[in-house]
Amino acid sequence: MKTNPIPDHVPPGLVRDFSLFTSPGMAPTLNGDPHAAVACAHDGPPIFYSPDNTRDGRGTWVITRARDQRRVLRDTGTFSSHRSIFASALGEHWPVIPLELDPPAHGVFRALLEPLFSSKRVVALEPTIRDRAGALIDGIATEKTSCDVMKDFAVPFTVSVFLSFLGLSQRRSEVFVGWVSDLLHGNADKRTAAARSIVAFIDEVAARRRKAPAVDFMTFVVQAEIEGRSLTEEEVRGIGVLFLVAGLDTVAAAIGFDLAYLARNPKDQELLRNEPDRVALAAEELLRAYSTVQMIRVATKDVEFEGVPIRKGDYVSCATMIANRDPSEIECPNTIDLARQDNHHTAFGYGPHLCLGAHLARREIAIGLSEWLARIPAFRIKEGTAPITNGGHVFGIKDFVLTWD
Repeated sequence: MKTNPIPDHVPPGLVRDFSLFTSPGMAPTLNGDPHAAVACAHDGPPIFYSPDNTRDGRGTWVITRARDQRRVLRDTGTFSSHRSIFASALGEHWPVIPLELDPPAHGVFRALLEPLFSSKRVVALEPTIRDRAGALIDGIATEKTSCDVMKDFAVPFTVSVFLSFLGLSQRRSEVFVGWVSDLLHGNADKRTAAARSIVAFIDEVAARRRKAPAVDFMTFVVQAEIEGRSLTEEEVRGIGVLFLVAGLDTVAAAIGFDLAYLARNPKDQELLRNEPDRVALAAEELLRAYSTVQMIRVATKDVEFEGVPIRKGDYVSCATMIANRDPSEIECPNTIDLARQDNHHTAFGYGPHLCLGAHLARREIAIGLSEWLARIPAFRIKEGTAPITNGGHVFGIKDFVLTWD
């Protein structure tokens, strides 16, 4: 196995064999618990260097304490978001927007897009979200006494909601799911092919909306102006790509991990079934315990951070699943307490780049859980099956089969 060289400025005592992709419990594993596995990150130095903690095998500084992650995420002058990850897979250099922009450009685009994701707009979407969840679950409940949760519910549900939000046709939902799956979890060839397909699709929709506007997200983007000018083709592409990709896999994974927890903990399942008003609060605790996203920043200059010599160009990992298991801030962090109050988790990030779609994601998760509990009787993982869980930039779960009487 190829071992990445350790940069000269990294003290040997701060090097640790840890990876969100390949460490025990985080590579694809039957019945695994990658979130419990990351808790071991708190057993050593609060900041350490992992030689292999990105999809391309690049080393990163791993920030374990929640308070240190917050410092990194709000200091955009020292720790940049600009990496052009998506475009670089195609040999190009445009950013996904606003995720890979730093202030002040980030603020300009965020101000443009923020009204589309306001709590008021999400509340207006709730009947549609609830209808889509109910229709999918009713279809399952009337025909089956078991299902593959990700294939039959979590993924179709989140895809349906987000395609409606973007004003895109539901007819190609399975194609979109395949693209995003290949992009986030496939090998290098699949990721590149998926990236090309997504870019071509976004460019096609943008061109169509320039000629024939509609009342939808892409029309808003192609007609938008910033600082007195229209958006460039690359800016439209960067926005479209981000919101197609970001809205699918992460929310579906969260619902999958949540239902897996409830399947294994029938008392909590019964509690939420009998007291549905508790679901929103419980969803926050499950977001904390089963966060799915690792955020990477790039140092823009040499800096001593908590005594650690981070140098310009170094990658810095702020993994939400590590911060949200921080024992210095969270009492009994590995215990799931569905009544936990004041849950200041960072599942949606922190600072200027706090997830734009957080309101929408929260409602999707809470509605998806409440509609499932209202329509499906006591459920459990089907005997003889085992879900496969994985770590990575986005944690995931698949082959997850539930059954009920």
